[in-house]
Amino acid sequence: MSDEAVGCSSKEIVSMDITRIMECLPHRYPFLLVDRVVSCIPGEHILAYKNISFNEPFFQGHFPNLPVMPGVLIMEALAQAGGLLVLADWPQEKIDGHIFLFSGMDNVKFRQPVRPGDRLDLECTLTRQKLSLWRMAAKARIDGKLAAQADLSAVMMPKGEM
Repeated sequence: MSDEAVGCSSKEIVSMDITRIMECLPHRYPFLLVDRVVSCIPGEHILAYKNISFNEPFFQGHFPNLPVMPGVLIMEALAQAGGLLVLADWPQEKIDGHIFLFSGMDNVKFRQPVRPGDRLDLECTLTRQKLSLWRMAAKARIDGKLAAQADLSAVMMPKGEM
């Protein structure tokens, strides 16, 4: 399966490696929270993951001797996966001129802690798109067990309007 997403049809399943992810998202270490896209049907559904390492900078203070990934970062990882879902079939020149901004979260629930050594599986399904606003159902899992869920929203803005 190709890691190249540009120019795919709306029903084509796409995977992305870290190079393609970095072309789509402006985030960089330590705030890039998606390591790989396993599969994506642009405009419909995405499966991605983040490998959780003990070396993550937030574990230094959250919490010493009991490292737990902050819930807000789990939501951010889901939002980044959602951004990749929307941007998966956009041409690079359009991506370069816009920024995808997390604009809201509703019905957030945390079910289990995320710890070093976990692989956080990220899943987003587009539920609504109107103009430059996207809404999606998002779930994060560890070993198939639900760790967190939320309804997320995001907007696309031209970078010149920021």
